[in-house]
Amino acid sequence: MTDQDTRYEAVRSRDARFDGEFFFAVETTGIYCRPSCPAVTPKRHNVRFFATAAAAQGSGFRACRRCRPDAVPGSADWNARADVVGRAMRLIGDGVVDREGVTGLAVRLGYSARQVQRQLTAELGAGPVALARAQRAHTARVLLQTTGLPVTEIAFASGFASVRQFNDTVRTVYATTPTGLRAAVRATRRTATPSAGIPLRLAHRGPYHAGAVFDLLRREAVAGVEEVSGPPGGRTYRRTLRLPYGTGIVAVDERAGDPGRDSAVHPGGWLDARLHLTDPRDLTTAVQRLRRLLDLDSDPYAVDERLGADPRLAPLVAARPGLRAPGAADPEEYAVRAVVGRAAAERLVRAYGKALDAPCGTLTHLFPEPAVLAQAGSGGGAKPGDGSGFEGPLGVLTAALADGTVRLDPGVDRDDAEEALLALPGLDARTIAEIRARALGDPDVVPPGVDVPDTWRPWRTYALHHLRAAEER
Repeated sequence: MTDQDTRYEAVRSRDARFDGEFFFAVETTGIYCRPSCPAVTPKRHNVRFFATAAAAQGSGFRACRRCRPDAVPGSADWNARADVVGRAMRLIGDGVVDREGVTGLAVRLGYSARQVQRQLTAELGAGPVALARAQRAHTARVLLQTTGLPVTEIAFASGFASVRQFNDTVRTVYATTPTGLRAAVRATRRTATPSAGIPLRLAHRGPYHAGAVFDLLRREAVAGVEEVSGPPGGRTYRRTLRLPYGTGIVAVDERAGDPGRDSAVHPGGWLDARLHLTDPRDLTTAVQRLRRLLDLDSDPYAVDERLGADPRLAPLVAARPGLRAPGAADPEEYAVRAVVGRAAAERLVRAYGKALDAPCGTLTHLFPEPAVLAQAGSGGGAKPGDGSGFEGPLGVLTAALADGTVRLDPGVDRDDAEEALLALPGLDARTIAEIRARALGDPDVVPPGVDVPDTWRPWRTYALHHLRAAEER
């Protein structure tokens, strides 16, 4: 969708497939929108196109109050791409610029701050500061309209350095004050508090085959850290999270939209979620990690079109439109779990996991950090023969994660991460492929020994999920 006339046709047809892939702004109104905005289509000569909401905001346009373009799913490119722009966008989404600044972002990417600024601006029309600012504005709107937190507290929870900066940004992006933004929503929707949780709608584009995702989460759930409750079609997934400023408990419902629809496949829209955070500054990071786990930023249209053209996969794609490839809420946690298996992971949680200050039902612990496991595996508390594998791959992996030899954060180069994992003794190639697909979110991974055609590129991870789903039926 790089041709502007093609983009305008998508706007004319209100094509929701491109929500988040680009934005359009109307010069006569000063407003920017998502392609599917239901408002009257503007004349072509009044329309400008932008790759990101931040670029539109930087050009002086404010967000449409009708279609709320800041709430659309992120571009699927940011999760799929392995170049510096894709890696930077994943890190910005995880809140790295707010916590570590542009310098910290550049260090993680292995580039200078000037190079990162230049590449992002050239491709997206906005640098890292502007992109982080747009994200902070969205977080502020969510907190203002869904919680009863004081405005001053929301300013800092959203990542702003001052209340003045917060007020100026809200006025620029939404053409109203924070108080006005809050007043625009009925009071009955602003009952959430940090103790009651923050209600959210996690948007996704196109069909979303929730049934298969929740089946996988149920099979893999580690007691004490995760649980899946309820009957198929109406399940709730809950888990604990270790976050930069505190801890969190997240809950996501399987059912969304019209209850009369097939609960296994959502035709588009969102998943309902609720976040309980000890520190509201973790909202953006928690949401992004949940989105990666549930693969909410995928482009099912592109995936299904490519895989559906293959005679072997066509009936599988038709049976499960919008099948996703779940990722991981915590990449390091997933790597450990991939190495030891579910039963051993539960033993690690009981022995080394940090207990929550306030357990919530069956959720009692955070998954143990690599540094804790590395210390235990080196003689600081390991129990030889307990089945946890400290004498082998687990000890090697956790030591490498703890000292930075292996990095699995959202901005890591996937090839570099795989090379570092392959250098560790005892880790087999199939396990490393699982880590690359899930922990690093690579959409095009094939385990060794599995023969698949190149025509399935760049969505071979999704193709294998289709094959497994068919076998499990």
